[in-house]
Amino acid sequence: MKTDLAATARALNAPAPAIDPHSLRKVLGSFVTGVTVITTIDKNGKAYGLTANSFSSVSLDPPLILWSQSLTAPSYPVFRDALRFAVNILADDQIDISRRFAGSSDDKFTGVAMRAGIGGLPLIEGCAAYLECASEDRFPGGDHAVFLGRVEKIEHSNRSSLIFGGGKYLTAQPYELKKTSPNI
Repeated sequence: MKTDLAATARALNAPAPAIDPHSLRKVLGSFVTGVTVITTIDKNGKAYGLTANSFSSVSLDPPLILWSQSLTAPSYPVFRDALRFAVNILADDQIDISRRFAGSSDDKFTGVAMRAGIGGLPLIEGCAAYLECASEDRFPGGDHAVFLGRVEKIEHSNRSSLIFGGGKYLTAQPYELKKTSPNI
């Protein structure tokens, strides 16, 4: 079969159609993710945190992770300048923590059980896991900044992780249970 190389080149170079942000958000919501709260402190020791599901592993050697934050977030300058941050991977009973840190309140940490990590990083008690990171680099990503962190310390519990997809909080169960359970 003969390929028309000129036609193929034209098709590859054609402008992509505009993507509606609301439709894109809905499509991205079909990708189920974990829920994290990213925390740091500013140069005066004040704690900052935000809920993020834009978290991913990058490399095991060296140990690198990434997450992203809106450039318009009030705490963006603090995270941009932070030397360290912590990724608190929420447990499945921490929906209230996720909602609290998704808002823009100045008192997000009030009443939240915490302990100090490396350099005083706020670690939220009861999480499924923790990654304490040094800020490795930042990259532009459209209306967000992508943060790359070098993992310095990890901690894992036996708690199940909170997950999010389709615009709602979910819980996970092993696939084997789904196949054998008559109620599912």
